[in-house]
Amino acid sequence: MSHHRPFLVLWVLAVTASVAAFVLHLAMRSKAMHLGYELGRARAEQARLREVRRVIELEVASYHTPQRVEVVARTLLHMEPPSPDRIIAMGPGPVAAASAEAPKARGAGQVHAMAARSAAPLPAPPAATELLAPRITPPKPAAAAPEAP
Repeated sequence: MSHHRPFLVLWVLAVTASVAAFVLHLAMRSKAMHLGYELGRARAEQARLREVRRVIELEVASYHTPQRVEVVARTLLHMEPPSPDRIIAMGPGPVAAASAEAPKARGAGQVHAMAARSAAPLPAPPAATELLAPRITPPKPAAAAPEAP
């Protein structure tokens, strides 16, 4: 019976190792399936977030259009175009008057020199109605050439 004992020990060790390897294989297979499902959920969430980002980018782009600004101004802010009596045209007059009244302190000569260099009138700011809806001006007709006698 003593010569059967090493065989029995080796056989028990082989069966135990086989069972342990099979259990380890099942555990790793289960973990791989779990990670696969988790990866699928993460990819679906990524696709959903990409779609949300695309929609938000389109919405942001629509906020930059003049039509959208006008709709928001009229509906949410209850704004209206100003009446003609509320529109004040700004010309080059106030700039010239301010430079003429500049104090004679240190650097006053520089102020007068700068005012003299900027003799070109400043453009008038747009009227409030132009801020809501820009005015489209038709092209000017070409000037006719003077007839030679």
